[in-house]
Amino acid sequence: MSIYLRTEPIISDWTDYNGHMNLAFYIHLFDQGWDVLLDRFEMGGESAKIQKRSTFAVESHTKYIKEVKEGDLVDINLLFLDRDKKRFIYQLEIVNKNGDYRAATTEVCSVYVNLDIRRVTEIEPHKLKLVDDFIEENKNNFAPIEFYLNDKLKK
Repeated sequence: MSIYLRTEPIISDWTDYNGHMNLAFYIHLFDQGWDVLLDRFEMGGESAKIQKRSTFAVESHTKYIKEVKEGDLVDINLLFLDRDKKRFIYQLEIVNKNGDYRAATTEVCSVYVNLDIRRVTEIEPHKLKLVDDFIEENKNNFAPIEFYLNDKLKK
């Protein structure tokens, strides 16, 4: 099982000369899905602008499984989320709703950054609670794939 984050249509600007979505836009869609969670955890755009705190992806592993094409609708879903005081490991998938298949997956290690000094910093306790509550509420719906980056967490 997975946790639905958002749906996006594949537009012509995202396709390449091979007639399918270019790899850069898979990353774009994964990032859009992560932004849904960051907003929920009070770490999204408002946090970056007002509190000068945000997340930076520092490593990822992406699999392109089956192509998607212009006009397809895709869901971006969360497969897994874990954290320590400064980092997240999360897995997302893109599912083609037209063909009902998994098109791609990614696993990302992301760090929490103080934008004033451009350094990794600890996540504030109230934000950690939002994340932990979400993990606890949704852990039975996690459907992790093969881990590549889980050893990045410092627990």
